[in-house]
Amino acid sequence: MTEEAAEQMATTSRMTAQSTTGTAPDPGTTAPDPGAAAAAAARRTAEGFRSAAFPWYGLDGAFTGPRRLMQVGTAADGTVQHGAVGHGDEPSIRNEASAADKERFAVVVTVAANPVRRSGDGTGVLDATTVSSAAWLAGSGLLAHTWPPQLDHTLRDDWLDQQTETAFELADDLAGEEWSALSLPVDGVPTPFHYRESEFGWVLAGTAGNGVHIGAYGRGMSAYGLAFSAIEDLTPYL
Repeated sequence: MTEEAAEQMATTSRMTAQSTTGTAPDPGTTAPDPGAAAAAAARRTAEGFRSAAFPWYGLDGAFTGPRRLMQVGTAADGTVQHGAVGHGDEPSIRNEASAADKERFAVVVTVAANPVRRSGDGTGVLDATTVSSAAWLAGSGLLAHTWPPQLDHTLRDDWLDQQTETAFELADDLAGEEWSALSLPVDGVPTPFHYRESEFGWVLAGTAGNGVHIGAYGRGMSAYGLAFSAIEDLTPYL
């Protein structure tokens, strides 16, 4: 995975779980209903997941906690390329160490396995998506929900930029010493994954074997006991 590919994957992501920001209402008009905006955003997210041409993955039925859709990422032409689903607590970016210590969550990222291909407008070539793509999305996802307690708000952006660059470099070197091998079930079949831990949580990445790569990140839940399966019904995540 090249740095340009990582930047493209990041900049073309459509964070459909977020509500859009509009202009201020004219005097005398009714203010927007936050609940209605949140419901509309949730519908857009669900539509994005349903429009994907590849299967989504989450934790298998052994996990009995809450599940949720998080976001999808699309190419410039609107084609869904990747997305994430959450399990357990909603990750926090608060800088209280005690809050982070209590969090128990795992996020599963599914990335469509695409070869090198022409761009939608025919003017260029898009890089292939690989296991490194899944590792980078998982690593940067963990960082997005991390705020070291020793940092204040003004320093977090600088820290996040630095750590995201490190996550990219690690994802591009899955054979490096920072990664270890881990075998986890995918649709009941033992599957090799690349795995690493940090003070902020853990990250793993592998290939499901049916046209997608799987990345995952979390903290408070051991990665060693996880198992993944294709999501047949999105209802538990809605």
